[in-house]
Amino acid sequence: MIIYNVTTKVNWQIHEAWVSWMKEKHLQDVMDSGCFVDKRFVRLLETDESEGPTYAAQFHAATMEDYKRYIEHHAPALRKDVMDTWGDNFISFRSLMEVVN
Repeated sequence: MIIYNVTTKVNWQIHEAWVSWMKEKHLQDVMDSGCFVDKRFVRLLETDESEGPTYAAQFHAATMEDYKRYIEHHAPALRKDVMDTWGDNFISFRSLMEVVN
């Protein structure tokens, strides 16, 4: 199992609208790519929130090929949608993990 993790610090000014948008639109848009089998949306605790809270969206892919298909065919348009909607009111970084049992 591959976990594609996107961690995002969001400005307080857009925080509530961004969370709603993530839950109502973006997370489902990523899932609709057909590349992931599950998702999780969490808020990080015990972090510096002076500039805004931090969240992580985690998408679970069954195979590395599914993840690569997402990055190649779906990620560019979805990332553009995020930028067009929220501009510079957030900062994100991405990480890729493998579940070890």
